[in-house]
Amino acid sequence: MADLTTNVAGIRSPNPFWLASAPPTNSGYQVQRAFEAGWGGAVWKTMGDPILNVSSRFSAVSFGGNQVAGFNNIELISDRPLEVNLREIEETKRLYPEHAIIGSLMVEPDRDKWHEIVKRVEAAGIDGLELNFGCPHGMAERGMGSASGQVPELVRQQTAWVKEVARTPVIVKLTPNITDITFTAKAAVEGGADAVSMINTINSLSGVDLDSWNTIPNVDGKGAHGGYCGPAVKPIALNMVGECARTPGIDVPISGMGGVSSWQEAAEFMLMGASNVQVCTAAMHHGFRIVEDMIDGLSNYMDEKGLASLDQLIGQTVPKYSDWGDLDLTYRVAAKINNDVCINCNKCYIACEDTSHQCIDMLKDEDGNDILRVREDDCVGCNLCSIVCPVDGAIDMVEVARKVGDEPMTWNERQQLMAGAGSNQ
Repeated sequence: MADLTTNVAGIRSPNPFWLASAPPTNSGYQVQRAFEAGWGGAVWKTMGDPILNVSSRFSAVSFGGNQVAGFNNIELISDRPLEVNLREIEETKRLYPEHAIIGSLMVEPDRDKWHEIVKRVEAAGIDGLELNFGCPHGMAERGMGSASGQVPELVRQQTAWVKEVARTPVIVKLTPNITDITFTAKAAVEGGADAVSMINTINSLSGVDLDSWNTIPNVDGKGAHGGYCGPAVKPIALNMVGECARTPGIDVPISGMGGVSSWQEAAEFMLMGASNVQVCTAAMHHGFRIVEDMIDGLSNYMDEKGLASLDQLIGQTVPKYSDWGDLDLTYRVAAKINNDVCINCNKCYIACEDTSHQCIDMLKDEDGNDILRVREDDCVGCNLCSIVCPVDGAIDMVEVARKVGDEPMTWNERQQLMAGAGSNQ
């Protein structure tokens, strides 16, 4: 059986599945129940001031039968005093010494205040710190969270302040509400971060009530932007993890999060460079027990792949993640319709005819049955027909032989060739 133990910048845990800093890690009762269920670690819900909150605070976006395709919150740091959290952290660590407990902290940009809270939280026996530079609402209006996380110099400076006194590994949690997350990831590393984590929530408004015209959620008729997470944000998070993993200068472990709800998604994040994953929305939707399937699924997958430890999985896809300019412009695939499987719903034909390249013909076979056929020379390999097809195996995207004279060439190579040709004239 594969070894699932994890080491993120010196923070060890029995498996790579941590609960993210969020409502599921709000108390000792919850974290202890989570560890009993099988979670390897927990990032304790963010601690700091002020101790207050709003009601209501959550909302969800449903799509395609998924009740929680996306999740929005306008919750603040905590409604529990720091002393209570520290007492419960100490008790939980005593009961579960092998599990990782990381303290999430959010403080205004003040050196002395960072020093004070770091010392107090570490004294409770935590295994590491996670600096919250990501929450986009509430605290941002006070200069904290994403207000700091969007300014590389503030990320660098505050990380350095924490490192002046921290005795445990420091993880910097980054905001996705920025054009290029590698800028703030580099700043965190320059400030001395031992690891980075991503992504925090994305600025959002989940909906508007068409009867009351109130936003969803609202507080006594008033709404505000919140933080978006859940399955809908996974592609954004996966890209940001991959970008950081392949960028020189960000040479620290990455704790990945953002829409992880299954072992398959956890494996994807680790293949893109994450050393472990953090989960929130899926646990809120389905409960702590989902980790059992995650552990079993990842373990079986690694056994099937012949992998003995997670180190053999982490980052394997990163070398394959490049820039558009490095893609081979002469490589081609084309759709191939399997009429033995096709149910003739014609969704592929409609999609291709209305919104793509009009390369699917509606024909009759020799017995007079309706069939669909792709004109390979006209197909550009966009994948749209296979995406809209409701039947597995009805449409395959197959590699097309290169035309004579079509040697592999990327856009960057083409530009170099053209520049060379120009210089010779």
